Amino acid sequence: MRVDLFDYDLPRELIADHPVRPRDAARLLDMTGARLADRSIGDLVSLLGPDDLLVVNDTRVIPSRLEGRRGDARIEATLHRPAGPGRWKALARPARRLRSGDTVRFAGGLDAVVLSREAGEVEFDFRIDDATLRARLHETGRMPLPPYIRRGPDSDHARDRSDYQTLFAARDGAVAAPTASLHFTPRLVGALELRGVRRVTVTLHVGAGTFLPVTVDDTDDHPMHAEWGSVSAATAAEIRRTIDAGGRVVAAGTTTLRILETAAAPTGRPAPFDGETALFITPGYRFRVVDLLLTNFHQPRSTLMMLVSAFAGHERVMAAYRHAIDAGYRFLSYGDACLMSRPRA
Repeated sequence: MRVDLFDYDLPRELIADHPVRPRDAARLLDMTGARLADRSIGDLVSLLGPDDLLVVNDTRVIPSRLEGRRGDARIEATLHRPAGPGRWKALARPARRLRSGDTVRFAGGLDAVVLSREAGEVEFDFRIDDATLRARLHETGRMPLPPYIRRGPDSDHARDRSDYQTLFAARDGAVAAPTASLHFTPRLVGALELRGVRRVTVTLHVGAGTFLPVTVDDTDDHPMHAEWGSVSAATAAEIRRTIDAGGRVVAAGTTTLRILETAAAPTGRPAPFDGETALFITPGYRFRVVDLLLTNFHQPRSTLMMLVSAFAGHERVMAAYRHAIDAGYRFLSYGDACLMSRPRA
């Protein structure tokens, strides 16, 4: 499909640089009925019920953005994919200043040797074990906020350590948050539990590739990035029970949806899964598992726009985005959300 079909004009003033407080005060565009309805995240309690199963991503964002120097040159690096013991692939700025064999001295006494560079991606060897490296990242690193979130030199980066982490975060590995789950608070989770909505977890370690622009003209030519994920046997069994009983599977976020659909791909039924997925969902994809999707508003021409268009229908999604812009919804990672349903055949 043509990539420009998923384009739209996003006013800069609608891109949220900070979340609303409290988190569950965000707005919710309800796309599940015949007409669009303006609601709030708290309305999930009435929109979901005892027959529904909420699936959330328990990945935890690593503070993987580092600042350092190679000689007099200032270097910023965002680690985004492990490459071996003590080694990470990173997006570096300015990468052109780096050559194989260079040593970059990052804050907190964390040094790394450049093993290779290709375009803006660099492979670093920190020459320490993974446990020590991760501990040092938690001490000195910053949260890898997406490039569209504005931060100045005097910004409260410590606040982002909590703001850019979900309530369900348990397993280190992501370099981007599963943003739909940023809206959940203990109050909202408690209300959903009282309502009888059951909840299970999956893991998908969101990579920096989620922010990479689609630069080709046709979706068939886009190389999808791979991310590691898992679906436990217990979670797969609970999803199968929900489907067999006629209940709805509700995915909190596109990351949750992708790992669930990956786990169901071989047989059409949810099964345990552990490994990488590069599933690229575009219109025409046949969904096997997810009935409802809670998701934020995504960037123009992104793979996530293609995914939600596949899920809810391209025309309906584009109409919903036009409504959200006219109504002043807040967009992208720290923005508002929408709840969409999969059309029944």
